[in-house]
Amino acid sequence: MRGGKRIFELIRRAAFPALALIVVGTFAGHAIAGPNGILAWGGYHHALKERQGELAQLQQQRAELKHRAQLLDPNKADPDMADELVRKQLGLVRPDEVIVPLN
Repeated sequence: MRGGKRIFELIRRAAFPALALIVVGTFAGHAIAGPNGILAWGGYHHALKERQGELAQLQQQRAELKHRAQLLDPNKADPDMADELVRKQLGLVRPDEVIVPLN
C-alpha cells in the first residue's frame, strides 16, 4: 500500500511541471511555426512587396482616370477629348476620315 501511495505522490508532483512544459511548448511551437509565427514572416514580406507593386499600379491608373475626368469637366471640357468620346460612342465618322486604332 505504501508503494502505491508513493507512486501516486510522484505522479502528482510531476504532473504540474509537465503540464506547464506542454503549455509553454505549444505556445513556443505556434510562435515559431504557426500561421503568424516567425517562419511565416518571409511569406508576409513577399506578399507585402506584391501588394505594394499592385498599389503603385492602381495609383497610376487612378491618376490617369482622374486626369481624364478633369478633361471631361462640363465647365471646361477639352474639345478633342469630347470629340473623341462622341465619335467612339456613337460611331460618327465622316466618309473622308480614316480611323487608326491605337489599341
